[in-house]
Amino acid sequence: MISAGLDARILVDRGGYTLSADLQVAPGEVVAVMGPSGAGKSTLFGAITGMVPLRGGHVRLDEQVLDAPAGPHVPPNRRGIVLLGQEPRLFPHLTARENVAFGLRARRMPRQQSRVDADRWLQRVGLAGLGRRRPAQLSGGQQQRVALARALAIGPRVLLLDEPLTSLDPDTAGEIRTLLREQLDETGTTTLIATHDAVDAVSLAERLVIVEQGRVTQEGPVREVLRLPQTGFAAAIAGIQRLPGTAEAGLWRADGAAVHLASHDAASLRAAQVAGAPLVALVHAADVRLRPAAALAPASEPGRWTARVTRLEQTLTGVRVHTGAPEVAADVSVDAVAAAGLAPGRIVALQVDPAEVRFTPAGRA
Repeated sequence: MISAGLDARILVDRGGYTLSADLQVAPGEVVAVMGPSGAGKSTLFGAITGMVPLRGGHVRLDEQVLDAPAGPHVPPNRRGIVLLGQEPRLFPHLTARENVAFGLRARRMPRQQSRVDADRWLQRVGLAGLGRRRPAQLSGGQQQRVALARALAIGPRVLLLDEPLTSLDPDTAGEIRTLLREQLDETGTTTLIATHDAVDAVSLAERLVIVEQGRVTQEGPVREVLRLPQTGFAAAIAGIQRLPGTAEAGLWRADGAAVHLASHDAASLRAAQVAGAPLVALVHAADVRLRPAAALAPASEPGRWTARVTRLEQTLTGVRVHTGAPEVAADVSVDAVAAAGLAPGRIVALQVDPAEVRFTPAGRA
Protein backbone atom coordinates (compact mmCIF):
# COMPACT_ATOMS: atom_id res chain seq x y z
CA MET A 1 0.00 0.00 0.00
CA ILE A 2 0.98 3.64 -0.41
CA SER A 3 1.09 5.97 2.59
CA ALA A 4 -2.01 8.12 2.84
CA GLY A 5 -2.94 11.46 4.33
CA LEU A 6 -5.04 11.16 7.48
CA ASP A 7 -7.93 13.47 8.33
CA ALA A 8 -9.48 12.55 11.67
CA ARG A 9 -12.20 14.50 13.42
CA ILE A 10 -12.87 12.47 16.52
CA LEU A 11 -15.78 12.79 18.94
CA VAL A 12 -15.99 9.85 21.34
CA ASP A 13 -17.91 9.31 24.57
CA ARG A 14 -16.55 6.77 27.02
CA GLY A 15 -18.66 6.83 30.16
CA GLY A 16 -18.18 10.24 31.74
CA TYR A 17 -15.24 11.01 29.49
CA THR A 18 -15.38 12.82 26.13
CA LEU A 19 -12.62 13.04 23.53
CA SER A 20 -13.00 15.83 20.98
CA ALA A 21 -9.95 16.20 18.75
CA ASP A 22 -9.11 17.16 15.17
CA LEU A 23 -5.97 15.73 13.63
CA GLN A 24 -4.54 16.04 10.13
CA VAL A 25 -1.40 14.21 9.01
CA ALA A 26 0.11 14.66 5.54
CA PRO A 27 1.21 11.61 3.52
CA GLY A 28 4.58 10.44 4.82
CA GLU A 29 4.52 12.82 7.81
CA VAL A 30 5.52 11.64 11.29
CA VAL A 31 3.53 13.25 14.12
CA ALA A 32 4.06 12.74 17.86
CA VAL A 33 1.09 12.82 20.23
CA MET A 34 1.84 13.60 23.87
CA GLY A 35 -0.34 14.07 26.91
CA PRO A 36 -0.69 13.02 30.53
CA SER A 37 -2.07 9.58 31.39
CA GLY A 38 -5.81 9.51 30.75
CA ALA A 39 -5.69 12.45 28.34
CA GLY A 40 -7.18 10.42 25.47
CA LYS A 41 -4.21 9.28 23.37
CA SER A 42 -5.15 5.58 23.31
CA THR A 43 -8.81 6.43 22.72
CA LEU A 44 -7.76 8.61 19.78
CA PHE A 45 -5.76 5.74 18.28
CA GLY A 46 -8.62 3.30 18.92
CA ALA A 47 -11.04 5.56 17.06
CA ILE A 48 -8.67 5.90 14.10
CA THR A 49 -8.26 2.12 13.86
CA GLY A 50 -12.03 1.59 14.09
CA MET A 51 -11.97 -0.25 17.41
CA VAL A 52 -13.62 2.64 19.30
CA PRO A 53 -16.97 3.85 17.88
CA LEU A 54 -17.44 7.51 16.96
CA ARG A 55 -20.26 9.66 18.28
CA GLY A 56 -19.39 12.36 15.78
CA GLY A 57 -16.82 13.38 13.20
CA HIS A 58 -15.06 11.13 10.70
CA VAL A 59 -11.89 9.22 9.87
CA ARG A 60 -10.66 9.70 6.30
CA LEU A 61 -7.59 8.49 4.43
CA ASP A 62 -6.98 10.65 1.38
CA GLU A 63 -10.47 10.85 -0.15
CA GLN A 64 -11.80 7.62 1.35
CA VAL A 65 -14.11 7.89 4.35
CA LEU A 66 -13.38 5.00 6.69
CA ASP A 67 -15.72 5.95 9.49
CA ALA A 68 -18.58 8.32 10.20
CA PRO A 69 -21.63 7.87 12.48
CA ALA A 70 -24.09 8.32 9.63
CA GLY A 71 -21.81 6.94 6.94
CA PRO A 72 -19.60 3.96 6.22
CA HIS A 73 -17.68 1.93 8.78
CA VAL A 74 -14.74 0.11 7.26
CA PRO A 75 -13.69 -2.79 9.56
CA PRO A 76 -10.31 -2.38 11.31
CA ASN A 77 -8.67 -5.17 9.30
CA ARG A 78 -9.53 -3.48 5.99
CA ARG A 79 -8.35 0.06 6.73
CA GLY A 80 -4.66 -0.36 5.96
CA ILE A 81 -3.91 1.06 9.42
CA VAL A 82 -1.52 -0.87 11.67
CA LEU A 83 -1.28 -0.35 15.43
CA LEU A 84 1.90 -1.31 17.28
CA GLY A 85 1.78 -0.95 21.07
CA GLN A 86 4.00 -1.48 24.09
CA GLU A 87 3.76 -5.27 23.83
CA PRO A 88 5.01 -6.95 20.60
CA ARG A 89 2.06 -9.41 20.68
CA LEU A 90 3.89 -11.98 18.60
CA PHE A 91 2.37 -15.42 18.08
CA PRO A 92 4.33 -17.56 20.57
CA HIS A 93 4.03 -20.76 18.50
CA LEU A 94 5.40 -19.15 15.32
CA THR A 95 9.00 -18.34 14.48
CA ALA A 96 10.16 -14.78 13.91
CA ARG A 97 10.02 -15.41 10.14
CA GLU A 98 6.50 -16.83 10.35
CA ASN A 99 5.33 -13.92 12.51
CA VAL A 100 6.50 -11.40 9.91
CA ALA A 101 5.11 -13.51 7.06
CA PHE A 102 1.70 -13.84 8.75
CA GLY A 103 0.40 -10.47 7.55
CA LEU A 104 1.76 -11.07 4.05
CA ARG A 105 0.03 -14.46 3.87
CA ALA A 106 -3.20 -12.83 5.05
CA ARG A 107 -2.95 -10.66 1.95
CA ARG A 108 -2.74 -13.79 -0.21
CA MET A 109 0.98 -13.59 -0.95
CA PRO A 110 2.34 -17.04 -1.91
CA ARG A 111 3.99 -18.88 0.99
CA GLN A 112 7.49 -18.95 -0.51
CA GLN A 113 7.43 -15.27 -1.43
CA SER A 114 6.13 -14.32 2.02
CA ARG A 115 9.08 -16.11 3.64
CA VAL A 116 11.55 -14.38 1.34
CA ASP A 117 10.01 -11.00 2.15
CA ALA A 118 9.97 -11.82 5.86
CA ASP A 119 13.68 -12.64 5.84
CA ARG A 120 14.36 -9.39 4.01
CA TRP A 121 12.50 -7.41 6.66
CA LEU A 122 14.22 -9.25 9.49
CA GLN A 123 17.52 -8.26 7.93
CA ARG A 124 16.38 -4.63 7.69
CA VAL A 125 15.63 -4.54 11.42
CA GLY A 126 18.93 -6.14 12.37
CA LEU A 127 17.76 -9.72 12.94
CA ALA A 128 19.35 -11.51 9.99
CA GLY A 129 19.83 -15.19 10.81
CA LEU A 130 17.28 -15.22 13.66
CA GLY A 131 14.24 -16.09 11.57
CA ARG A 132 13.94 -19.61 12.99
CA ARG A 133 13.73 -18.48 16.61
CA ARG A 134 10.44 -18.30 18.47
CA PRO A 135 9.55 -15.23 20.59
CA ALA A 136 10.57 -16.97 23.84
CA GLN A 137 14.09 -17.29 22.41
CA LEU A 138 14.36 -13.56 21.70
CA SER A 139 15.04 -10.61 24.01
CA GLY A 140 12.41 -7.91 24.54
CA GLY A 141 14.19 -5.58 22.12
CA GLN A 142 14.44 -8.32 19.48
CA GLN A 143 10.74 -9.10 19.86
CA GLN A 144 9.91 -5.42 19.31
CA ARG A 145 12.07 -5.45 16.18
CA VAL A 146 10.11 -8.44 14.87
CA ALA A 147 6.84 -6.63 15.63
CA LEU A 148 8.07 -3.55 13.75
CA ALA A 149 9.13 -5.69 10.78
CA ARG A 150 5.70 -7.36 10.77
CA ALA A 151 3.96 -3.97 10.86
CA LEU A 152 6.00 -2.42 8.04
CA ALA A 153 6.15 -5.52 5.84
CA ILE A 154 2.52 -5.19 4.79
CA GLY A 155 3.02 -1.59 3.64
CA PRO A 156 0.47 0.14 5.91
CA ARG A 157 -1.18 3.31 4.73
CA VAL A 158 -0.85 4.64 8.28
CA LEU A 159 1.25 3.31 11.17
CA LEU A 160 0.18 4.02 14.76
CA LEU A 161 2.83 3.53 17.44
CA ASP A 162 1.32 3.57 20.95
CA GLU A 163 4.16 3.90 23.50
CA PRO A 164 6.30 1.31 21.64
CA LEU A 165 9.44 1.95 23.72
CA THR A 166 7.95 2.21 27.21
CA SER A 167 8.64 -1.38 28.30
CA LEU A 168 12.26 -1.39 27.06
CA ASP A 169 15.39 -0.50 29.01
CA PRO A 170 17.06 2.82 28.03
CA ASP A 171 19.80 1.28 25.87
CA THR A 172 17.39 -0.96 23.96
CA ALA A 173 14.88 1.88 23.59
CA GLY A 174 17.65 4.02 22.07
CA GLU A 175 18.48 1.27 19.57
CA ILE A 176 14.82 0.80 18.56
CA ARG A 177 14.38 4.59 18.30
CA THR A 178 17.29 4.77 15.84
CA LEU A 179 15.86 1.83 13.90
CA LEU A 180 12.45 3.48 13.74
CA ARG A 181 13.94 6.71 12.40
CA GLU A 182 15.83 4.83 9.68
CA GLN A 183 12.85 2.72 8.61
CA LEU A 184 10.32 5.57 8.65
CA ASP A 185 12.68 7.69 6.56
CA GLU A 186 13.16 4.84 4.09
CA THR A 187 9.53 3.74 3.79
CA GLY A 188 7.92 7.19 3.98
CA THR A 189 5.12 5.74 6.10
CA THR A 190 2.52 8.14 7.49
CA THR A 191 2.99 7.70 11.23
CA LEU A 192 1.46 8.75 14.54
CA ILE A 193 3.51 8.13 17.70
CA ALA A 194 1.93 8.35 21.15
CA THR A 195 4.67 8.83 23.73
CA HIS A 196 5.52 10.22 27.16
CA ASP A 197 9.14 10.89 26.19
CA ALA A 198 10.13 14.20 24.60
CA VAL A 199 13.20 12.42 23.15
CA ASP A 200 10.85 10.33 20.98
CA ALA A 201 9.15 13.47 19.70
CA VAL A 202 12.41 15.31 18.96
CA SER A 203 14.19 12.37 17.31
CA LEU A 204 11.29 10.83 15.36
CA ALA A 205 8.60 13.40 14.60
CA GLU A 206 8.27 16.56 12.56
CA ARG A 207 5.19 17.84 14.39
CA LEU A 208 3.94 17.57 17.97
CA VAL A 209 0.33 17.48 19.16
CA ILE A 210 -0.44 17.96 22.86
CA VAL A 211 -3.66 16.31 24.12
CA GLU A 212 -5.00 17.13 27.58
CA GLN A 213 -8.38 16.19 29.08
CA GLY A 214 -9.69 15.01 25.74
CA ARG A 215 -8.73 18.17 23.83
CA VAL A 216 -5.83 19.28 21.63
CA THR A 217 -4.26 22.12 23.61
CA GLN A 218 -1.26 22.87 21.37
CA GLU A 219 0.25 21.67 18.10
CA GLY A 220 3.02 22.71 15.77
CA PRO A 221 6.59 21.87 14.77
CA VAL A 222 8.19 19.87 17.58
CA ARG A 223 10.89 22.39 18.44
CA GLU A 224 8.45 25.31 18.37
CA VAL A 225 6.05 23.62 20.80
CA LEU A 226 8.92 22.75 23.14
CA ARG A 227 10.36 26.27 22.84
CA LEU A 228 7.09 28.03 23.66
CA PRO A 229 4.90 25.57 25.62
CA GLN A 230 1.40 26.90 26.21
CA THR A 231 0.30 24.64 29.07
CA GLY A 232 1.83 23.32 32.25
CA PHE A 233 2.10 19.81 30.82
CA ALA A 234 3.83 20.98 27.65
CA ALA A 235 6.23 23.03 29.75
CA ALA A 236 7.00 20.04 31.96
CA ILE A 237 7.98 17.79 29.06
CA ALA A 238 10.11 20.59 27.63
CA GLY A 239 11.88 21.03 30.97
CA ILE A 240 10.68 24.64 31.16
CA GLN A 241 8.96 26.56 33.95
CA ARG A 242 5.86 28.61 33.10
CA LEU A 243 5.75 31.53 35.50
CA PRO A 244 2.54 33.63 35.35
CA GLY A 245 2.99 37.35 35.85
CA THR A 246 2.15 40.69 34.30
CA ALA A 247 3.79 43.14 31.91
CA GLU A 248 4.46 46.64 33.18
CA ALA A 249 6.80 49.39 31.95
CA GLY A 250 9.08 47.02 30.08
CA LEU A 251 9.23 44.53 32.95
CA TRP A 252 7.72 41.16 33.73
CA ARG A 253 6.56 41.10 37.34
CA ALA A 254 5.35 38.30 39.62
CA ASP A 255 5.10 38.78 43.39
CA GLY A 256 8.52 40.16 44.40
CA ALA A 257 10.30 39.20 41.17
CA ALA A 258 10.89 41.33 38.08
CA VAL A 259 12.75 40.70 34.83
CA HIS A 260 13.43 43.05 31.92
CA LEU A 261 11.53 42.05 28.79
CA ALA A 262 14.33 41.04 26.42
CA SER A 263 14.40 43.16 23.28
CA HIS A 264 14.33 40.14 20.97
CA ASP A 265 10.86 39.29 22.33
CA ALA A 266 9.43 42.77 21.75
CA ALA A 267 7.77 41.97 18.41
CA SER A 268 5.82 39.03 19.80
CA LEU A 269 4.87 40.89 22.98
CA ARG A 270 3.56 44.13 21.55
CA ALA A 271 0.02 43.22 22.57
CA ALA A 272 1.15 42.52 26.13
CA GLN A 273 2.89 45.82 26.79
CA VAL A 274 -0.17 47.34 28.43
CA ALA A 275 0.35 47.84 32.15
CA GLY A 276 -1.00 44.87 34.06
CA ALA A 277 -1.44 42.64 30.99
CA PRO A 278 -1.04 38.92 31.86
CA LEU A 279 2.32 37.62 30.69
CA VAL A 280 4.03 34.25 31.19
CA ALA A 281 7.80 33.88 31.60
CA LEU A 282 9.42 30.69 30.30
CA VAL A 283 12.71 29.73 31.92
CA HIS A 284 14.80 26.58 32.40
CA ALA A 285 15.63 25.69 36.00
CA ALA A 286 19.28 25.38 34.90
CA ASP A 287 19.26 29.09 33.94
CA VAL A 288 18.23 30.27 37.41
CA ARG A 289 21.21 31.19 39.61
CA LEU A 290 20.85 30.68 43.35
CA ARG A 291 22.97 32.37 46.02
CA PRO A 292 22.78 33.07 49.76
CA ALA A 293 20.42 35.98 50.35
CA ALA A 294 23.22 38.41 51.20
CA ALA A 295 25.14 37.65 48.01
CA LEU A 296 22.91 39.67 45.68
CA ALA A 297 22.12 43.24 46.57
CA PRO A 298 19.99 45.06 45.96
CA ALA A 299 17.59 42.11 45.78
CA SER A 300 14.86 44.20 44.17
CA GLU A 301 16.87 44.93 41.01
CA PRO A 302 15.21 43.45 37.89
CA GLY A 303 16.50 39.94 37.34
CA ARG A 304 17.31 39.54 41.05
CA TRP A 305 15.00 38.79 43.96
CA THR A 306 14.83 36.93 47.23
CA ALA A 307 12.54 34.00 47.97
CA ARG A 308 11.96 31.30 50.55
CA VAL A 309 12.96 27.68 49.82
CA THR A 310 9.86 25.47 49.87
CA ARG A 311 11.36 22.05 49.10
CA LEU A 312 14.41 20.22 47.72
CA GLU A 313 14.08 17.57 45.02
CA GLN A 314 16.85 15.22 43.92
CA THR A 315 17.55 15.02 40.19
CA LEU A 316 19.85 12.88 38.07
CA THR A 317 22.51 15.61 38.09
CA GLY A 318 22.05 17.31 41.45
CA VAL A 319 19.26 19.04 43.36
CA ARG A 320 16.28 21.10 42.21
CA VAL A 321 15.58 23.85 44.73
CA HIS A 322 11.97 25.05 44.72
CA THR A 323 11.12 28.50 46.02
CA GLY A 324 7.86 30.35 46.58
CA ALA A 325 6.42 33.76 45.75
CA PRO A 326 6.86 33.30 42.86
CA GLU A 327 7.20 29.53 42.47
CA VAL A 328 10.59 29.23 40.77
CA ALA A 329 12.98 26.26 40.71
CA ALA A 330 16.75 26.32 40.31
CA ASP A 331 19.02 23.37 39.50
CA VAL A 332 22.18 23.33 41.61
CA SER A 333 24.84 20.79 42.55
CA VAL A 334 24.73 18.71 45.72
CA ASP A 335 27.92 20.46 46.88
CA ALA A 336 26.29 23.88 46.47
CA VAL A 337 23.29 22.79 48.53
CA ALA A 338 25.56 21.55 51.31
CA ALA A 339 27.82 24.63 51.21
CA ALA A 340 24.88 27.03 51.44
CA GLY A 341 23.08 24.95 54.06
CA LEU A 342 19.92 25.04 51.97
CA ALA A 343 16.75 23.71 53.58
CA PRO A 344 13.02 24.46 53.46
CA GLY A 345 12.36 27.86 55.00
CA ARG A 346 15.78 29.31 54.13
CA ILE A 347 15.78 32.69 52.36
CA VAL A 348 17.88 32.70 49.18
CA ALA A 349 18.62 35.12 46.35
CA LEU A 350 17.72 34.21 42.78
CA GLN A 351 19.10 35.71 39.59
CA VAL A 352 18.26 35.20 35.92
CA ASP A 353 19.68 36.71 32.76
CA PRO A 354 16.82 38.30 30.78
CA ALA A 355 18.37 36.88 27.60
CA GLU A 356 17.70 33.38 28.98
CA VAL A 357 13.99 34.07 29.56
CA ARG A 358 11.26 33.88 26.92
CA PHE A 359 7.85 35.48 27.30
CA THR A 360 4.45 34.64 25.91
CA PRO A 361 1.06 36.27 26.47
CA ALA A 362 -1.05 34.36 29.00
CA GLY A 363 -3.75 32.19 27.46
CA ARG A 364 -2.00 31.86 24.12
CA ALA A 365 -2.67 28.44 22.56
